[in-house]
Amino acid sequence: MAIVFSDMYDTGGRSHKYKNGQLVPFGYDLNVKVKRVHPDAVIPEYATYGAAGFDLVAVEDVIIEPGETKLIPTGIAFEIPQGFEMQIRMRSGISKRTPLRLPNSVGTIDSDYRAEVFLMFENAQVMHDEVYTDGRQVRWVRTLEDNCVKVNEYVDDGSYIVRKGDRVAQAVIAPVLRANFEEVDELSETERGCGAFGSTGTR
Repeated sequence: MAIVFSDMYDTGGRSHKYKNGQLVPFGYDLNVKVKRVHPDAVIPEYATYGAAGFDLVAVEDVIIEPGETKLIPTGIAFEIPQGFEMQIRMRSGISKRTPLRLPNSVGTIDSDYRAEVFLMFENAQVMHDEVYTDGRQVRWVRTLEDNCVKVNEYVDDGSYIVRKGDRVAQAVIAPVLRANFEEVDELSETERGCGAFGSTGTR
């Protein structure tokens, strides 16, 4: 199944979609096949005409305790065309509201990978203030909206839950250049030379 948009209309050979009551043009540069490997998986779509990325949605509830790293299933597999990759990026709102991070960000899905896409989430919560006490067991966790919800198990204080249906990350389809590596005795000289790690300053 290719990535498509719902509520599409043919207007003179160009695809359009109703968005906020307006008919907006949508164009496609690439056909990407998507396989649903979980019955509740959400097939991706772009939210706006100018959006570079599309959201990936969790298909299961996953609790991530402080210091833990968990895999979030998306329920879908992709066939990325040769010469392209799919980059996995954190959604900015989640980064702002929570201590959850993608430790391998930016992640890459290669064009020859055919299995389900999982998202690696880390709870980087630092537990040394008056709110979170190391080792305290509670039955409350925080959501990606940073709200508290009760769960059926005891977990460490500072735990977060990724809920089924949450939009957890963004993916971007990007072209890939393959390099031919040529071994040489000398490299060309530049003004910067071997300067590294802040050698050019910050201002």
